[in-house]
Amino acid sequence: MGLKVYVHAFGCRSSLCEGEYIAGALKSYGAEIVKEYDSDTDAAIVVTCSVTNEADRKCRRLVRSLRGKIPGGVIAVCGCWSQGLDVNAAREMGIDILAGTKGKNILPRAVMDMLNTTRNFQDLRTQDIFSPSEWEELSLTQPVMHSRAFIKIQDGCNHFCTYCIIPFMRGRPVSRPIKNIIDEVQRLIDGGTKEIIFTGIHLGIYGRDIDTSLSALIRETAKISGLHRLRMGSLEPFCLDDELLAALSECGAFCHHLHLPLQSGDDDILADMRRGYRASDFVKVCEKARAFLGDDLHISSDIIAGFPGESDTAFMNTLDVMRASGLGRVHVFPYSERKNTIAATLPGKIPHDVKISRVEQAITLGRELLENYAERFVGHDVEILIEHDSKGHTRHYIDAECVGENNEIVTARALRYDNGKFECVRGN
Repeated sequence: MGLKVYVHAFGCRSSLCEGEYIAGALKSYGAEIVKEYDSDTDAAIVVTCSVTNEADRKCRRLVRSLRGKIPGGVIAVCGCWSQGLDVNAAREMGIDILAGTKGKNILPRAVMDMLNTTRNFQDLRTQDIFSPSEWEELSLTQPVMHSRAFIKIQDGCNHFCTYCIIPFMRGRPVSRPIKNIIDEVQRLIDGGTKEIIFTGIHLGIYGRDIDTSLSALIRETAKISGLHRLRMGSLEPFCLDDELLAALSECGAFCHHLHLPLQSGDDDILADMRRGYRASDFVKVCEKARAFLGDDLHISSDIIAGFPGESDTAFMNTLDVMRASGLGRVHVFPYSERKNTIAATLPGKIPHDVKISRVEQAITLGRELLENYAERFVGHDVEILIEHDSKGHTRHYIDAECVGENNEIVTARALRYDNGKFECVRGN
């Protein structure tokens, strides 16, 4: 009781979700979850990411900072970066508990136990990441670090895009039983949560290993009384079939926003990435999604600039597909070479300055596309979930600023869209 614990999650929504679960478990043991760390902090847990070299650097930098600021505290790491971390490197950085992408359900207890015993280094990782595994149950009664509730329903990936290291860190796909998910959603709603986000490493293949599907889960979730908002994490374009779109269209709580990673708009680059679709397929998927969900559907995406062999023409094709798809928010990353991936062996490496130039061009276009999309709501009422300091998101996942209490859903008039967000005023 009274122990101060800092929890930080890097990376994707699944990592954010895992951070919430860990914080919730520690809080249930009586720990105080603090937003900042200092010399009085008793322990720190970092949920790590390894999707790019920059993600690795951020994890390493935070761990070293934590060790310097809390020399007597317990430091634990888990997640993708720590799964591949050398034991000697972990010891050198001052890590006390080294966990990976599995076993997060036992990590909170291990931290609490170490706080009350000697500080002997522990390596909790599963070494054979590809061995068959069952769902590791983690539960959440109320979000600790966010207003919205991220619920992890799937883990692992078997797609093996040539640039991606994550399947080697997360292992084979595994799905969470529907009943466990529904029970957790109900608990969160009963506790006052307004928005639920389903997350996973390869969310679209949820259920294939347990004889069900994401569409079946959506239909069961839609039956829950009191559900205000439901969102999906990232969905691969080839997973967005008619059955799933129909289930989403029939769910009144579903917020009209989908995140569909494009990565490239050039067919040759997509083939080298092993994405499993062509540029024209992506455009058609966006059109089909709007046919089911309406023209106001916000489609956000990811772009990788500077993949090996990407010519100027190939990059321009990506910009053309961004326009043709009517994308909104776009996350753009320079290609990051990951050791032991197929892409690392491909010829045609792109110079750093060219990659950065292409990133900037794609970001600029993305801002224009998002502004074009957002302008349709200016002068109209929008529904906003206030998350912190009078800031939040509309149902279509546009940043908004409006007077309101945290975790309050308000209806307000969007006066203007400026600097990436709506400026709103509430009515009488």
